[in-house]
Amino acid sequence: MAANAITPSVFRFLRAIKRNNNRDWFTRNKERYIQEVRDPVCHFIADFGPKLERISRRLVADPRPVGGSMIRIYRDTRFSKDKSPYKSWVGIRFGHVDGKQVPSPGCYLHLEPGRVFFAGGMWHPETKALGAVRDAIVSHPERWKKIVGRRGFELSEGESLKRAPRGYDADHPFVDDLRRKGFMHSVSFTEKQACGKVFASELERVGRRAGPLMEFLAEAVGVRW
Repeated sequence: MAANAITPSVFRFLRAIKRNNNRDWFTRNKERYIQEVRDPVCHFIADFGPKLERISRRLVADPRPVGGSMIRIYRDTRFSKDKSPYKSWVGIRFGHVDGKQVPSPGCYLHLEPGRVFFAGGMWHPETKALGAVRDAIVSHPERWKKIVGRRGFELSEGESLKRAPRGYDADHPFVDDLRRKGFMHSVSFTEKQACGKVFASELERVGRRAGPLMEFLAEAVGVRW
């Protein structure tokens, strides 16, 4: 197994917790979670750091098990009808160094049985940042066209307004993008690929391809890339 590979045990545990999503089971299997999921994922994050720097030096790979790039497994059920206490997936945020002060572009890795993907961009930025991105598209249409018009490059499907946002031309050539609530480029993988030796390199490739998009978004919201 490559030093920076995701292990198959990650997916085995996630399948198990989906079948046994309760506190008693997790308490009995917490040490297994630490050994099979948390620690291997944190090692992956640490090993991925140098590759992430080649996407942008302002993205952060924080391998700490608490407060780092790995999203906590505990669900916030206060406002959800689903009261399952634990996530049956692993999320890893490679955020922008200024992301706590300003909504900023970054990368995200999702590991779930039957659903693995890596994405770069901004997912549902707050109103002010979303407006800034829309204004940037209007102000720099040729640059936007060059970014999104590349062969094989697609923005991920996501939520969009039914009409052009208020104050924007409904006939604008990029009105479909102006209606978007987020701007992401993502690529899906199989579990086998996620556990392979070249997975980290594949993620770097996706991130570098999403780089021009993230640079555009960073400039739009006023952070360095």
